[in-house]
Amino acid sequence: MRDARPDGSPYPKADLWLRGLARGVDFLVAFGLATLGHELGAVLAVIYLLVADGLLHGQSPGKRIFGVRAMHIPGKAPVSYKESFLRNADFALVALFYVMPLGWILLLLVGLPVIAFEAWMVWTDRLGIRIGDIFADTQVVDAKVVTKVEVVATHAFPMSPAPPGASTTRVAQG
Repeated sequence: MRDARPDGSPYPKADLWLRGLARGVDFLVAFGLATLGHELGAVLAVIYLLVADGLLHGQSPGKRIFGVRAMHIPGKAPVSYKESFLRNADFALVALFYVMPLGWILLLLVGLPVIAFEAWMVWTDRLGIRIGDIFADTQVVDAKVVTKVEVVATHAFPMSPAPPGASTTRVAQG
């Protein structure tokens, strides 16, 4: 098994079936956008693929449906639009091939091998890291695992109670 992130991660590898189904939904959304409005639809599809993971706190619509989330590893936080752009640039490029005149040739010669290589990386890496994840320093994880980690962190440092007699209501000064 490969190890694209030798320094590790606080998160385990996400379920590959859920991850693949989530990506499939996102490709279907992008395909729908591309077919809606000719040139404008193509631009919307590419933009969607670039920013989708940053839309819902690390969850594209497909990731939200299937319960996985893209996390920025150094910050231990859901990906932002910047990380989403970096991790999905190769898929957006493949979408451009789809909508270009005679782009099907590039789609077959370049796009499909890129997607196949990314899938192979996810399959063979111990944490499911692909090229996009290396560029953006991200990892796709089970959203329930992230929630458990956040809950444990919250309970590890509980807020201290208010001193006796302290009121939590505010009085307007005027």
